[in-house]
Amino acid sequence: MIQEYIASFKVIGISVRTTNENNQAATDIPALWERFMKEEIARQIPNKAGDDIYSIYTSYEKDHTRPYTTVLGCRVTSFDQVPSGMEALEIAAGNYACFTATGKMSEGFVFNEWLKIWSTPLPRKYTTDFEVYGAKAQDPEYAEVPIFIALENE
Repeated sequence: MIQEYIASFKVIGISVRTTNENNQAATDIPALWERFMKEEIARQIPNKAGDDIYSIYTSYEKDHTRPYTTVLGCRVTSFDQVPSGMEALEIAAGNYACFTATGKMSEGFVFNEWLKIWSTPLPRKYTTDFEVYGAKAQDPEYAEVPIFIALENE
């Protein structure tokens, strides 16, 4: 784990309200990904600032054990045009812990990294956490996905 300061940035995408209770997120989040890919949501997002896909966890009711919102989208330069059915979200600047999940896509390596994060004592803010699916996430045999966890300012 590395700690770094991240400047604020904007994302437009689609979302679902979910929870880790009763493994509900294990159904909701893959369904959101399926919709994102099937409907080619990334191609519909205006003012994109790159091709990376962001999986964002925000609007936590309390912590990772309570309901939260997951947004799948892309970084944008402005919110001038937000397509119907999508939402605009600004990721706040601040200190983030960065974990890097590595492994085979078929083996759930990102979820396994989250299991480690949830058991790591961190001064979490529970505002906005996110994963970045960039070029290194494209190799199904050895993918890399950075996970950023918002931290209380120390």
